[in-house]
Amino acid sequence: MRILLVEDDAMLAEGIARALRAESFVVDVAANGEDGGHLGSTELYDAAVLDLGLPRKDGVTVLREWRAEGRDLPVLILTARDGWSEKVAGFKAGADDYLTKPFRVEEVIMRLRALVRRAAGHAGALITCGRLAFDAQLGTFEMDGLPLKLTAFEWRVLSALMLRKEVVVDRGELIERVYERDADVDSNSIEVIIGRLRKKIGAEMIETVRGRGYRVTAGPA
Repeated sequence: MRILLVEDDAMLAEGIARALRAESFVVDVAANGEDGGHLGSTELYDAAVLDLGLPRKDGVTVLREWRAEGRDLPVLILTARDGWSEKVAGFKAGADDYLTKPFRVEEVIMRLRALVRRAAGHAGALITCGRLAFDAQLGTFEMDGLPLKLTAFEWRVLSALMLRKEVVVDRGELIERVYERDADVDSNSIEVIIGRLRKKIGAEMIETVRGRGYRVTAGPA
C-alpha cells in the first residue's frame, strides 16, 4: 500500500512515516500544499494523509483540486483545528475520514487500512482466496490457517494482489506500490518478489498474464 503524507510539521511527519513504513507501507512525504497537490495529481497512491494547515496551499484547496481532477484516492484529514466548521469544510471538499491532533499513530494506521480496503470494494476485513487469507485491517496473512511470514516487499506485492484478487494487476502498478518515488529499482525486481511469494504460497496461486501483469487466484474449483 502506497501512502502520500502531506504534513508541514517535520517531526510529526517523520514519526507518522516511520510508523507506516514499519507496517510495510510505502510512504512519500510532502511538506507543503503545492508539492503535495502535485504528487497527488501525478502519482499513484492507495490513500493520502493530508494536513489542513499547510504552507503555500492549504489542505482544503489541495483536496478540492484533486476531486475536481477526478482523483478519487481516499483522503484522511489531519488537523489541529477542532471546530465543527473546519470538519465540515474538509468533508465538503471530499475528505473520507478525519482525525484531530493530538492522535495516536496507531489510529492513523488502522483508519488508512480501512479506507484502502473499502476503496478496493471489500466491506469486511477478511479477504480470502483459496487457502490464503488476508486480514486487511490488521495487515496479516495466513496460509492454511497458519501465519505467513513475509518481507516488507513481499507483503506490499501480495496485499496489492489480494485487494484485487482474481483481477490482473499491471506490473508497472505493482512497481509503483512497492517502491518509494525516488527508489533505484532493478528491472526484474517484481519478478524476483513474485518468485519468492510462489515458493511460500504455491506457484499455482499467482498467475502470470503475459504482457499484462499478475493475478492471485484460487485456481480451478
